[in-house]
Amino acid sequence: MTEALLEVRVKPRMLLQASAVGIYGPHGDEIIDENAPSGTDFLSHVAVDWEDSTATVDTFGVRRVVVRLGVVLSADSGALPRMVLPFRFFAGGPLGHGRQRFPWIHLADVANALRFLLEHEEAQGVFHLTAPVPPTNAEFARALGRVLKRPSWLPVPAFALRLLFGEMATVLLDGQNAVPQRLQTLGFHFRYGEMEAALRNLLQKGDAV
Repeated sequence: MTEALLEVRVKPRMLLQASAVGIYGPHGDEIIDENAPSGTDFLSHVAVDWEDSTATVDTFGVRRVVVRLGVVLSADSGALPRMVLPFRFFAGGPLGHGRQRFPWIHLADVANALRFLLEHEEAQGVFHLTAPVPPTNAEFARALGRVLKRPSWLPVPAFALRLLFGEMATVLLDGQNAVPQRLQTLGFHFRYGEMEAALRNLLQKGDAV
């Protein structure tokens, strides 16, 4: 990225880079804000290398914003439709042991947060795009069951998750208790900060923005 900026005469005012809270690796229940150190597993190293590729753009006067996304919930794509499927057949439940945190965010709040960061020129550096209170995966599964009027009783084993989700399974099985501290400090308000209300909106009305 630095080399590319050296070659252009008119520099962009801002660079918005998407990353992931998976950069922290497994952390259990420890609350993770934007100042937490990165993990040591393979996916963490990949995310660190990706973010480092833009680390010096501010030397060109470019405002750099890195958004570390949680699991983005959408009615039509991503993880949620595949998580819903077993519930439709009365075989839903937590992923793995279910104690891992589930750092989710509604798609509409992603769009609103990106707009917010674009409009607030004082916003620089790393921001978490996750709902304010990440539940455990078991709590999320129970809420999903209530919304779908289905039981949440059958844990999905890790090997089945890897078949169903591929590389995304690592994110779902590890989990991070990542909170959007900097985003909220800057004044952003989540439209769908409560888990069950967000699921009802997505599964009954679609991706309302």
